[in-house]
Amino acid sequence: MLVPLMLTVLSSVHVSVHSLQGLVQLSLDLVKYNMVTVFMCTALLVFLGTLYFMSRPRKIYLVNFACYKPDPSRKVSREIFMDRTYRVGAFTQENIDFQKKILERSGLGQDTYFPDALINVPHNPCMDLARKEAELVILFNPTPSLSAMIVNHYKLRGNILSYNLGGMGCSAGLISIDLAKELLQVHGNTYALVVSTENITQNWYKGNDRSMLLSNCLFRKGGAAILLSNRPSDRRRSKYQLVHTVRTHKGADDKSYSCVYQKEDEDMKIGVSLSKDLMAVAGEALKANITTLGPLVLPVSEQLLFFVTLVARKAFKMKIKPYIPDFKLAIEHFCIHAGGRAVLDELEKNLDLSSWHMEPSRMTLYRFGNTSSSSLWYELAYAEAKGRIKKGHRTWQIAFGSGFKCNSAVWEALKTINPAKEQNPWIDEIDDFPVHVPRLSPVNSS
Repeated sequence: MLVPLMLTVLSSVHVSVHSLQGLVQLSLDLVKYNMVTVFMCTALLVFLGTLYFMSRPRKIYLVNFACYKPDPSRKVSREIFMDRTYRVGAFTQENIDFQKKILERSGLGQDTYFPDALINVPHNPCMDLARKEAELVILFNPTPSLSAMIVNHYKLRGNILSYNLGGMGCSAGLISIDLAKELLQVHGNTYALVVSTENITQNWYKGNDRSMLLSNCLFRKGGAAILLSNRPSDRRRSKYQLVHTVRTHKGADDKSYSCVYQKEDEDMKIGVSLSKDLMAVAGEALKANITTLGPLVLPVSEQLLFFVTLVARKAFKMKIKPYIPDFKLAIEHFCIHAGGRAVLDELEKNLDLSSWHMEPSRMTLYRFGNTSSSSLWYELAYAEAKGRIKKGHRTWQIAFGSGFKCNSAVWEALKTINPAKEQNPWIDEIDDFPVHVPRLSPVNSS
């Protein structure tokens, strides 16, 4: 009886030992399997996370910008402009009177600026003075280029990427911003410096084609520099973040392509001709541009109203006016290229903007004239000097240029701008603005 009992006990113990070893082995296998699974899942998450961070667009910050304010000795009143126009001796009396008429209705004030070559008597639009104007402010295309001149002046390092954009007209500033944005998406931990300028020393027309005389009356000296960064560490000290850029090019249409065109007149004198179709072309370009921009910035309610109206007009042939979206629901500040009073009037009407929204553009035209691609930055500087920019506010810059192009940039303020801490061309005189700009400002006879 004892032996079988012992065998039974021993057998039970043997079985128990085997079961325990199997359980331990099973546990080890499960742990090993789980570790492999955890490792693979972790590796997959790391890969997907890396792919996401590498593929998502880098945030572009506007660290700061500066606008050039010429010396008071370069101020040109309407009377000085007409005096220098007369002294050139190249214009007929009829075309002198024509320029006077344009100037009186232009919206330009008494304190815009000219380069030395056009203020001095006699006129001397030579290459040296054109370079001097460019160096002071930084449609002038010398060799070496203006971008090379900046590299030389500031002795920048040899691996800098330099681009010189010419022939882009007044929209070149936002084209440069868009180019810088694309470059900053490729090159990490990088800065981009954009310089916008108007150079009129060698672009003052001395002929009698009236379509080319308009630019003489409107364009003035100016320039701006904008520092962009894609470094996350720069967010804290930056003013704005670039939210959207939209570029529209109507160059495939012959009328659009030729509405702003540099050519020679009958006397072989070079000038920039502005056609009578300019306003219509600008309107079509703006329409195409905001059709792309709208869905990016407008609230759903505005997009729905626009879509319903479009369907009603196109599909059901209903005779109703096109619905103009209210961009004021998405944008707090508007900086519209100060190309001329007619352009500003048209956009104020088409976008249903108030005089408050138009104030930066109209005051920039009045105080500094048409400074080409840099005008948008004088306008933003005006809004800053007035203390209007609050954290979270969005600013829409709209530029037009030859070709024909319409370009937009939308910026979001990262901080509330304190005018007391700013240094820009408006600060020491901002309390004098806004001023009333009459439809007609007579030029006093000398």
